[in-house]
Amino acid sequence: MSQNNRKCKIVVDAMGGDYVPLNPIHGAIQAESQSSTLEVLLIGDKNKIKKTITDEKLNFDESKIIHAPEVIDMHDSPTTALKQKKDSSIVKGAELVKEQKADAFVSAGNTGAMMAASTLLMGRIKGFGRPTIGAQFPTSDKKTCTLYDVGASVDSKAIHLLEYAIMGTIYAQEIDGLKNPSVGLLSVGEEESKGNKITFEALELLKNSKLNFVGNVEGRDILNGGTDIIVCDGFTGNIILKFGESFISFLKNRVKSYAGEGILNKIYALITKKVFKESLRDMDYQSHGGVPLLGVNGISIIGHGSSSALAMKNMILKANEMFQKGLINKLKEGREYYGNL
Repeated sequence: MSQNNRKCKIVVDAMGGDYVPLNPIHGAIQAESQSSTLEVLLIGDKNKIKKTITDEKLNFDESKIIHAPEVIDMHDSPTTALKQKKDSSIVKGAELVKEQKADAFVSAGNTGAMMAASTLLMGRIKGFGRPTIGAQFPTSDKKTCTLYDVGASVDSKAIHLLEYAIMGTIYAQEIDGLKNPSVGLLSVGEEESKGNKITFEALELLKNSKLNFVGNVEGRDILNGGTDIIVCDGFTGNIILKFGESFISFLKNRVKSYAGEGILNKIYALITKKVFKESLRDMDYQSHGGVPLLGVNGISIIGHGSSSALAMKNMILKANEMFQKGLINKLKEGREYYGNL
């Protein structure tokens, strides 16, 4: 079945996100029906979860609901909330992984709190100073480019960029099936003489590693393709991510504005609507689910606050895949090898 010959036990935060507990419940039920290698536990306000299951006439084993009466909402300070809301779904969910009572934790709740709880409670994998989250961008060659880090931290050092590249490489090999993923360093030019203090230092570390490092790349190379993984500091990466997330809504608004200028324009817009929808399908976050927080000593998947039932299901399936392929152990083994330490 799995690497441990047992099902992956996944804790799903039923109170994290904009549409709770409905979407997490639906996502959990759909994931269990799709895979026989996982078991889902729902964590949150038990009365609210049970009421939703009853109202929606759903079938879910009540014994797999873990009561957590407190909720860390989107406006709570992550570190303060961890101290003051110890009975919250996020804190108790991360603790279950730490205590090895669960194999993974999935939440579409407060991102900062998820990262803090996963890092502080699950702990870091030895050799990784900073956890990282990546974002996949579609490329012109119909592949993907994954950018690390996109906001797990904002003050990365050069050594952290090397660690992001190592984690990204192992993830790409094990989950994306890339045999020898290429790694680029985001800079202001391809020449080694261009960059800042962090990129100059990171360049030397990456060149001396066993990674498939292709050198400096520029911002345009993210969408142009040709590089599987690009690393940068979290401050820069988060700005790029937020800019990318705005692209589809910007495009929709421009088309809507164009269509409103006349009946002929409206006809043209309707003709191209399906083309846009199909060609940009791989930019829909729901099809990918959430993003893993790599570098923590446990499987932690962080989802978008507006995650649908489909997104929740895919987050759960992704956590299961990481477990089945032994990703945490692969990260532990790969740190020394790829870093040439």
